[in-house]
Amino acid sequence: MKACRINEHTLIRFAEEADTPLILEFIRGLAEYEHLLGEVNATEEGLRRYIFAEKKAEALICEYDGEAAGFALFFHNFSTFLGKPGLYIEDLFVKPVFRGKGLGKLLFGFCARIAAERDCGRLEWSCLDWNDPSIAFYKSRGARPMSDWTIYRLNAEELQKLAASAG
Repeated sequence: MKACRINEHTLIRFAEEADTPLILEFIRGLAEYEHLLGEVNATEEGLRRYIFAEKKAEALICEYDGEAAGFALFFHNFSTFLGKPGLYIEDLFVKPVFRGKGLGKLLFGFCARIAAERDCGRLEWSCLDWNDPSIAFYKSRGARPMSDWTIYRLNAEELQKLAASAG
């Protein structure tokens, strides 16, 4: 499945290397929406390397009347409890001018379809706790928050310190 014409207006397709600047534009758009633009360190070179050369992640582009309207970026994880892979959506974003056309639902559903076709046991993502429109959207799709879990993170500096101390 490379691309899917959803209707006369909408096409969802897997990103190609030539889409790298567009992916970075979407990442910055999402970061701006989340009030985190200052935290974006991604570069076209890094995206090319990790998405297209090393295949650490995949991206979808949603087009509306031939114009890039949104994207989703995801990768596989693994559930030891299920003994199966899962799909983790890192980003899902629709440009403000295209909102209200159901494109987020289509992108999200397309991710679910990929997960089902790849025999994944889970589809997971994170959502900022203040993002009420997204929370309502996800709940309307049948998702439930994982209130018993807390996400932990080591940033690059902390990661390097821990790695150096591991012997």
